[in-house]
Amino acid sequence: MVDLIKKQYPAGCRVELHRMEDPWSPVPAGTKGTVVCVDDAGQLHMQWDNGRTLALVPGADSFSRIDAPAKKRERAGDAR
Repeated sequence: MVDLIKKQYPAGCRVELHRMEDPWSPVPAGTKGTVVCVDDAGQLHMQWDNGRTLALVPGADSFSRIDAPAKKRERAGDAR
């Protein structure tokens, strides 16, 4: 599964956050950012446009890749 995430979200690709499941310090919905790397747990380490660096957790957070062609845009994290 981690290899699939790494292929779908390579370093440098852009994503937009829809919802983050972090009760203490979430990144606001609608924030865009750049993937720095995907770790061995499948978390996307981010450089958010607002300066934050909080990682995304597929399956918990809801986000989509925004630099893919419109027909191939993917929504991740909604399948639980």
